Amino acid sequence: MCGIVAYVGPKEACPILLNGLKRLEYRGYDSAGVALMNGELQTFKKKGKVAQLQTLIEHVDQSSTIGLGHTRWATHGAPNDTNAHPHRSGNGRLVMVHNGIIENYSSLRKALERDGHTFKSDTDTEVLVHLIEEIQTHDDLPLEEAVRIALSRVVGAYAIVLMDAQNPDQLVAARKASPLVIGIGENEYFLASDATPLVEYTKKVIYLKDEEIAVVNRNGDMEIKTLTNEIQTPYVQELDMKIEMLEKDGYDYFMHKEIHQQTETIADCMRGRLRLDEPYIRLGGVEEYEKRLLDAQRIIIAACGTSWHAGLIAEYLFEELVRVPVEVEYASEFRYRNPILTEDDVVIALSQSGETADTLAALEMAKQKGALIYGIVNVVGSSIARLTDAGSYIHAGPEIGVASTKAFTGQVTLLTMMAISLGRKKGTISNSTFHRLLNELHNIPVKVAKVLEYEEQIKYIAGEIKDRQHALYLGRGYNFPIALEGALKLKEISYIHAEGYPAAEMKHGPIALIDEEMPVIVIATNKSAYEKIVSNIQEVKARKGLVIAVVTEGDTAISQMADYTIEIPDTEEPLTPLLSVIPLQLLSYHIAVMRDCDVDQPRNLAKSVTVE
Repeated sequence: MCGIVAYVGPKEACPILLNGLKRLEYRGYDSAGVALMNGELQTFKKKGKVAQLQTLIEHVDQSSTIGLGHTRWATHGAPNDTNAHPHRSGNGRLVMVHNGIIENYSSLRKALERDGHTFKSDTDTEVLVHLIEEIQTHDDLPLEEAVRIALSRVVGAYAIVLMDAQNPDQLVAARKASPLVIGIGENEYFLASDATPLVEYTKKVIYLKDEEIAVVNRNGDMEIKTLTNEIQTPYVQELDMKIEMLEKDGYDYFMHKEIHQQTETIADCMRGRLRLDEPYIRLGGVEEYEKRLLDAQRIIIAACGTSWHAGLIAEYLFEELVRVPVEVEYASEFRYRNPILTEDDVVIALSQSGETADTLAALEMAKQKGALIYGIVNVVGSSIARLTDAGSYIHAGPEIGVASTKAFTGQVTLLTMMAISLGRKKGTISNSTFHRLLNELHNIPVKVAKVLEYEEQIKYIAGEIKDRQHALYLGRGYNFPIALEGALKLKEISYIHAEGYPAAEMKHGPIALIDEEMPVIVIATNKSAYEKIVSNIQEVKARKGLVIAVVTEGDTAISQMADYTIEIPDTEEPLTPLLSVIPLQLLSYHIAVMRDCDVDQPRNLAKSVTVE
């Protein structure tokens, strides 16, 4: 949520800022702005897209070699020009951009107003920059010291970058529970919310840690301190990202590219971890804590959104293959309960970005109670990756589309490998079952490619239902979470109301909604409950519902009943989610395109939810 980009060095700052803001558009936003300094501070802010900001400033003097940029996702105050970032101090000397939420901003604002401060916006950000100004001017302090003192009085989450008109060669930044990356060039520094704006300028980065303050200077000097004023030695990492990963490669939308990338990203997730010739599955994080994982009395999976659906699939996998109780929790609820956690529990966190605020908070609580915490994330160096005892990356590469596709299948692939590996070591699956699952998992990328060959057929079906206002998704067993995921994708990008249900639950309420206007998408590949699913479809047809069925290749019974069918290759039942989700992703994508929706940046949504 929100995006920060900043630069100081010998180059023109404005093109770097605008390019960086475009790279960050995928995070979700409703306004954008930049601040430049060339003799004086100038700020330019505009509700809407970065392109509208570009239009606003195209005829003004943009010459500056230091600057800040921001894309805002509204929390405090409506999306408009005034509430857009950057925000300035009352004396005009400071300018700041901010991600996160200052929870005690209201009391701070009242205190500052009593001291004579006036505010132009409704934001918590403007309150913070005024607080820093008050401390700086009252005690005549350097900016970094004023920031340190101010942040000690703040409750909440933040990533901030500031410029001071009286020091045109320096940027000051800080973070707590909101990501901030520093890119290092030749006598230049780049700062951003994530690495995507940096990759074309530098490969050397520092991931700022919680409650750290960084001061970077045009002459190449850099200092990082904690809020308690302790100097830190930064850890410089090499970015494992290529600029081509951030381009559409001929696709109209990133989401479409990412759906098609799944033949590669699922294979990348398995590469070096799954071998048929030896045979084995090896996950470094699992092997390090193997005994605790095998002895676990319970596994708790904490996640949000699409990651929560991946966790539901893992519940089926771990309970069937490892024979251990699993609870799947919405991290946003789990963190505010008083859950019973012990040292015999394992808490698995799922997050594409590795920065999801609620999931991070849930992990911190679990860690305090002695549970083993294991992270499954996509972004290297992210907060969850650093917090957890152990974990695994899914290696899906940057996912730009807000609606997750390849990260979801990456999470499911990783969790499947984890369950198969632990099941074999624990002796809860036979050698023959292990070899069968191993071979089938290895073949999944080829079978995903086969599903993608049916895209034109799926596009035709999308055209038939694109104008419907509601949809129902039904699944059983491993495919119940896929029903939830399919419904979420349709809601996210096409704005059609959709609900996912266990197929048997249809009779407990949703069947009242079914008529000739209600498309019902049934994931009907389950061998273990095939006759039950046939009965569910007959019940829908008896009420004139339109049935779209995802079936196993060669199915004839359901194909005769359904209005439309989409075939997927046959595979082992625990692996069907990796195939059955693909047509639902494509269906949602093509419906959204036909409805002229913004597929990659759906309204009101953000890619990385770094605030509560």
